[in-house]
Amino acid sequence: MKDSFGREIKYLRLSVTELCNLRCRYCMPEDGICKKSHADMLTAEETIAAVRAAASLGITKVRITGGEPLVKRNVVSLCRSVANVPGITEVCVTTNATLLGSLAIPLREAGVSHVNLSMDTLDPDKYRYITRRGELKDALDGLDAALNAGFDKLKLNAVLIGGFNDDEIPAIAELSRKYPMDVRFIELMPMHDGGEFGPDAYIPCAKVLEYLKDAEPVGQDGVAGMYRLSGAKGRIGLISPVSAHFCGACDRLRLTADGKLKPCLHSPVEYPIKGLNQEQMAAEMKRAILAKPPCHDELSATSRSHAGRTMNRIGG
Repeated sequence: MKDSFGREIKYLRLSVTELCNLRCRYCMPEDGICKKSHADMLTAEETIAAVRAAASLGITKVRITGGEPLVKRNVVSLCRSVANVPGITEVCVTTNATLLGSLAIPLREAGVSHVNLSMDTLDPDKYRYITRRGELKDALDGLDAALNAGFDKLKLNAVLIGGFNDDEIPAIAELSRKYPMDVRFIELMPMHDGGEFGPDAYIPCAKVLEYLKDAEPVGQDGVAGMYRLSGAKGRIGLISPVSAHFCGACDRLRLTADGKLKPCLHSPVEYPIKGLNQEQMAAEMKRAILAKPPCHDELSATSRSHAGRTMNRIGG
């Protein structure tokens, strides 16, 4: 289905939980969030009905997100059910990788073809700082497990934060030379208003290329401009939602774990679908798709997102 600006919407970002085992400083409050009642969240049956409704409108790709999706007890069976929905050809998971060691192979067997890992630093102390409680070793073990599980595509996402990890750009990029995976740098978005990051934290992705003199452009992959280092097995991706937004190519719809459709990440507009049947869900999805704005408002250190939620309550 196309929105009112001619963009074909074929990608559903599906959050299955607001909870997370980490407390990343740009994503959620230090004390976590108030756990909602099960009655307020989509059931497994409603979640699959929503995926079926999305597929009926032409959506072919589903990304399972959170919070941290791997804290959800039934995440493997949920992924299997999503993969079995007619019309869905690609099932992806975004995870912080700390729980992936024991779940990589079960997820692959359940039909997950693509995995994105979030890892903003390769320094154990800095990792513990940015996540407030995580251990880098657990994330690296998850990376090893993902590499061994044989996913069709593996990506490592690092949020660029000036004064925190910009000095690690070469080391993080080097992972693309060592492993057959894409390493993507993503600009920090001004979403969580916790006062953690000042204006200098918001640096453009162009900064990456200043460090990677041998990076050669190799085209576009979705919203990421792609580059390759000399002799690398994988690629470098640059994603610039702040300095050079890609709204004109947006092909996604978001569904939160409590059953709200978000036409745009940075808009407070939401369409509730919890309690609806599949046909009613499809009708609301049509409304949400047609309500997608041409682009989001300006984002900068002084122009905050209007999303109305922290990122863990939307879905990364």
